[in-house]
Amino acid sequence: MPGLLGKKIGMTSVFSADGKNVPCTVIEAGPCVVTQVKTVEKDGYKAVQLAFGEKKEKNTTKAMMGIFKKAGTTPKAHLAEFKFDEELNLGDTVTVDILADAEFVDVVGTSKGKGFQGVVKRHGFGGVGQSTHGQDDRLRRPGSIGACSYPAKVFKGMRMGGHMGCDRVTTQNLKVLKVIPEHNLLLIKGSVAGCNGSTLLIEK
Repeated sequence: MPGLLGKKIGMTSVFSADGKNVPCTVIEAGPCVVTQVKTVEKDGYKAVQLAFGEKKEKNTTKAMMGIFKKAGTTPKAHLAEFKFDEELNLGDTVTVDILADAEFVDVVGTSKGKGFQGVVKRHGFGGVGQSTHGQDDRLRRPGSIGACSYPAKVFKGMRMGGHMGCDRVTTQNLKVLKVIPEHNLLLIKGSVAGCNGSTLLIEK
């Protein structure tokens, strides 16, 4: 499905037509440059590679510089492929105007990293036992994780403490509140995954 890359600016709120205060996320969507065109004859599938965000030439590999020079653009930081119905050529610019008629979009981002977390924060456990009878240090412990005699192992998928965050998160069916083409801005109802300044992938 068609889409483009963008950057999360932050959150604000706008008033709807009926006077309600609606929280929304501000996204700088595009402009994105077409750096590769995939065809069924050559690549086995049809897609368009879009690039977003500036990058220094000294931090770009020679192979990627060849792709950017062929498209006639400066080095870009982020690349992604989308399936467009219309035909696009190398070097074409895709702006937020493609979302002007979209009512809902899917937004893909990377969630904030929270490091190593216990089961209460990571999985929403309620805690074990009570704080009396010598259990004052076990309130946020996970409790039993399996039998010791049989099967004498911990099953795969057991919810335990561990690394939390830094995951690819897709938020579906977010309502498009407003498109501001002159500033490449997109206002979406609600929140999306990621910190301010992080790269987002917006699909129509």
